[in-house]
Amino acid sequence: MPSLEDALQESRTAYEEHVRTCRQCHFDMSPCVVSKHLLRAYNNARRAQARPNSAMR
Repeated sequence: MPSLEDALQESRTAYEEHVRTCRQCHFDMSPCVVSKHLLRAYNNARRAQARPNSAMR
């Protein structure tokens, strides 16, 4: 099981890579559904890192 820091870094990397390579996100400057999902995953990981005790439940 990855640590909270690893999960945060992986989700951030996935989001940033997607935004760089996705035609809609990068060239059209309009976030696509996948980008919104990846950003949500990153935000959830960030919240879990801020509250490590509640993530252990």
